[in-house]
Amino acid sequence: MKKLVVFDLDGTIAESKSAIDQEMAALINRLLAIVKVAIISGGNWQQFETQVLGNLPANENWTNLSLLPTSGTKFYSIKDLKSGWQQLYAEDFTREEKSRIIAAIQAAVQTTGYTVPQTWGEQIEDRGSQITFSALGQQAPLEAKRVWDPDSAKRKKIKAILDQTLAGFSINIGGTTSIDVTRAGIDKAYGIKKLNEILSIAIADMIFIGDAIYPGGNDYPAKQAGALSIAVRDIHETKRVIETILACMG
Repeated sequence: MKKLVVFDLDGTIAESKSAIDQEMAALINRLLAIVKVAIISGGNWQQFETQVLGNLPANENWTNLSLLPTSGTKFYSIKDLKSGWQQLYAEDFTREEKSRIIAAIQAAVQTTGYTVPQTWGEQIEDRGSQITFSALGQQAPLEAKRVWDPDSAKRKKIKAILDQTLAGFSINIGGTTSIDVTRAGIDKAYGIKKLNEILSIAIADMIFIGDAIYPGGNDYPAKQAGALSIAVRDIHETKRVIETILACMG
């Protein structure tokens, strides 16, 4: 029997930059009552608080929950509701690394010609342990994001350049319009290995669920780490997967 279910966030349990809905919250709460759960996402800690914790029933089930923001470069857990969430580690960039990454992203976008006439919020966000490029900006409406790069073709061209100019870093396509840059080897595979180390759960006893489990996708490293991986198209498919897991484990 599997002992840990690991989820991606955007596109898997929630729409991009949106809160989990009531049905998803109820399903995750039921899952937490019987098995450990982790969420690994390119989003920062604030997104986890807004998208997940602000909508998930606050109860002792949270002690079964591990949260890994910025593609697993940070790790949060909770012993009890009174003590609150504690950060166990953070693999932050140096100032020089951040400057180099930001400059490389700007150059790659210019080279490909994928500049956009309108943005909503920051295009390049410093998340401490991850630099994230969001083509239309961090606050872009979901409708606009869905049509900009539905097949990831534009981001694959940008990524191909960054793979050359940022050799030594991990570059992965994530979300709907994003590219995430982390330290080399520090991605969702790193997060899976840290879950193994910190929770003492074998990778073979984990299930990973995500919408970007393909080469270059930011969920793919989790599959490469050896976790049983289930690719989903959207949050509705994820709900059906959770219901199946509950039926098998219940």
